[in-house]
Amino acid sequence: MSHIVTVQDVVTAFADWMEPTDAELNAIEQEMPAILADVDLIDAQIITLDRTPTDLDTQRIRRARRRLLAARRDLANRTTGASMPGGAA
Repeated sequence: MSHIVTVQDVVTAFADWMEPTDAELNAIEQEMPAILADVDLIDAQIITLDRTPTDLDTQRIRRARRRLLAARRDLANRTTGASMPGGAA
């Protein structure tokens, strides 16, 4: 017995409307520093999962967390400035 849903998913998985738009790709590009900083933080946390964190591990996590917060701050400031014409606060 063949399910139509499975065939439907295969047919629509590659439809033109499924591709990201230019606006979505630009949004991803703008968020990329925050995404990469988040990956660095997760990597630093994963390293310490199976052992007691050393001082170096703790420092690495702290630095990664600071980079992530700075990237998120920069992203928030960039998007806030873009939505307010004239640079009004």
